[in-house]
Amino acid sequence: MDTPSVFVTVSLVMLANGLALGVTTSSLPRSLRPAAIYWQIATLMIALGCLVFAYGTLLPAPVMVTAANSLLVLGLYGYYCSLRLFHGRTVPPLLALLPVAAMLWVLVFSAVYPDFKIRVVGMAVVWLALMGSSLYELTRRSQEATSVSRRMLTGIFAFAIACVVIRAIGYQISNVDANYALVTNDNWLNPLSPLLLPLLPIIGTTAFILMCTERLRRQLQVAASTDYLTELPNRRTLAEAGKAHYDRARRLGRGFAVAVLDVDGFKSINDAHGHDVGDQALVHVAARLRGAVRELDVVARTGGEEFVALLDDLATNEAFTAVERIRAAVEDGHFDDSRRIRITISAGVAVFRAEDDTFETVLRRADDALYVAKAEGRNRVKLAA
Repeated sequence: MDTPSVFVTVSLVMLANGLALGVTTSSLPRSLRPAAIYWQIATLMIALGCLVFAYGTLLPAPVMVTAANSLLVLGLYGYYCSLRLFHGRTVPPLLALLPVAAMLWVLVFSAVYPDFKIRVVGMAVVWLALMGSSLYELTRRSQEATSVSRRMLTGIFAFAIACVVIRAIGYQISNVDANYALVTNDNWLNPLSPLLLPLLPIIGTTAFILMCTERLRRQLQVAASTDYLTELPNRRTLAEAGKAHYDRARRLGRGFAVAVLDVDGFKSINDAHGHDVGDQALVHVAARLRGAVRELDVVARTGGEEFVALLDDLATNEAFTAVERIRAAVEDGHFDDSRRIRITISAGVAVFRAEDDTFETVLRRADDALYVAKAEGRNRVKLAA
């Protein structure tokens, strides 16, 4: 197959991938759609660039070369913008000058001072800058580094960068004249261009769709394990963490404590000030609880105005002191001074004992202690018997 035919074939496959991504975009959450749209537009730009290369003989050579290269650079720029938006970041405005500079470079060294080798070097620098920036966007997100699709896309960008370097060096050492054309078949490097370009629009698009799918799955997992209002772990997450602590305590003899915490007089806050203020009060309490525990501890909202703190590796006296500190942190926090709303909590604390047969047994003893704290006047901490 000759070089123009390869350009046509790969451009058609790119267009099909771009349309497939367009169908997928409508099913993505709103937060991911801008990134997907940019990726789709970038894919279409590269496909059009390949078509211009294939049928560019119908145009004056400088026009064809400038148009095709400009479309390819716009495509790579679009991929970079897509990855920035995917990570919730804005696109640096000055970077938009890069496609403009690339277009002027190609125009000058194809129409004014024709020089194929200089043109290739300039375009290689632009391509490397855009793909290197995209590669940085993919690797800087260390918390998502284990994503299979992210590793796949990172590998594609890295391989494309290597190919661009080889291609640029190859043309520099080749015996080509100033008006050399890529669509001929007299150089082994010529077919490399249409074979290199589909990497991102075809394989990369598949990896990008998978990356969006993995992000969506993670968001659903977080939503299933997190309380929607306070963003604390929910009852399900607490049960899993509690079982893990219980099993470890049985296996290693490492204890833990459970504190059940309840906002005092919460119904009166709702009745007097409305549910919106009540929700704000719960968010306030959650923030105070989160700030009063250690990083290894777990604080969860288990429903209504009730919270549970899972405190790792604490003896009885230490657990009481820790929960007393939590109670004081809530009492000392200023929620809404203008309305003179004072928020306090009561707490029941239970420490793991050898006779506890499940985590729920420890939790139940802490809950019983909470009722005693409420009965004795509230705003206090009570140890389980």
